[in-house]
Formats: sequence, structure tokens, C-alpha cells
Amino acid sequence: MFGRVRKSGVRFLNALRAERDTGRDRRTHNLFEAAAAYVSACAEDDQEQIDEAAGWVSPEALSFGVSELACRAVIALAREREESPHTVARALLGLPAA
Repeated sequence: MFGRVRKSGVRFLNALRAERDTGRDRRTHNLFEAAAAYVSACAEDDQEQIDEAAGWVSPEALSFGVSELACRAVIALAREREESPHTVARALLGLPAA
């Protein structure tokens, strides 16, 4: 019984230390906010903002968010240009038409 109480106390103290040490914004960011901030910072070559956005979510979540943003952007651009997403994606990457 005392072992459980001690473990709970240790976890609580560690959580307090972690909270005090971060000094970061307490607001949580979702993966789409992180992806949008990350991609726009990359486009503007803003390394400080890139690093900040990369810290908002796990690397896996950021990767998924960036991928989802890319898909949506290609679809929107394809509709605007009245071309297929395949054609637009290849053009954006500078690849020859297939």
C-alpha cells in the first residue's frame, strides 16, 4: 500500500517539475495546426518557426499532417487549374508529364 502511495507521489512531483521546466505555451496544438505552421515556415525559410511547429506534435503526427495538407493543396490546385491531381503534383515537383 505504501509503495503505491509513494509511486503516486513521485509521479505527481515529476509532473510538477516538468510543468515548471517547460515554460512553453500551455495551449495544445493539433496536428493540422502544426502542419500548417510547419509548411508555411518552410516556405518562408523561417527555421525558428519550423523548430517550434515541429515541437507541437510527435514527428509521426507532423508527417501525417504535412501529407494531408499536401493532398488537399494538390486537389484544390487541380480543381482551380481544371487538371488532374496527378498532372498538378508532377508539375509542382518539376517532373515531366507522364
